Amino acid sequence: MQLFKKKLKQEHKIMRQAELAKGALLPEYHRPTSECPHPERWSMYDSMTAEVEVLEFLRALITTLKPNLVVETGSFLAVSTLWIAEGLKRNGFGKVVSCEFDPVVYAKARENVASSGLAEWIDLRNESSLEMQVNGEIDLLFSDSDPPIREQEVKRFLPQIRPYGMILMHDASSHLKIVREAALKMEAEGLLSVILLPTPRGLVMAQKRAGRQ
Repeated sequence: MQLFKKKLKQEHKIMRQAELAKGALLPEYHRPTSECPHPERWSMYDSMTAEVEVLEFLRALITTLKPNLVVETGSFLAVSTLWIAEGLKRNGFGKVVSCEFDPVVYAKARENVASSGLAEWIDLRNESSLEMQVNGEIDLLFSDSDPPIREQEVKRFLPQIRPYGMILMHDASSHLKIVREAALKMEAEGLLSVILLPTPRGLVMAQKRAGRQ
């Protein structure tokens, strides 16, 4: 529980900054890395929400894969949740289950979902990804919560992910390291097959190895 408490004030600060920006696009803030030397070519709404180009990629995956069930961890202000829901609406079916641990941030995310016109595609919850119960087989898992628990939450949901389902882990740059190392560790353990996409903050794209033919 202490892990979450340490991040609350920073999350609230970024939430207020995002509210003041009113949806304006900003240059991506992340420092250059060897795999992504020009992060300024990407855009962002805020430093917690995934890069705009990653959101576009996520929505395209939804319309490409046609998932019935998407699970997202770390809703923050529900911006990525809404992009996922747009893809589901375009498909005409499916649901995204998304969780946000911080009750203050969750309240704002809930407001954003309620005013979006996409609420029927979204199950937004105020709880930890390590406690959230999801029924059914998962077609796509988007892991975007606190970096130190990403390995735990992926392993927790792994048995529910379909053999050809997709796993995305955000914040996996060579600078941030924690998520990147967790993904490569799970690959070394024979749990995942991993691709590292060279976005500013880094994005893991993976499938579990078990069950594929």
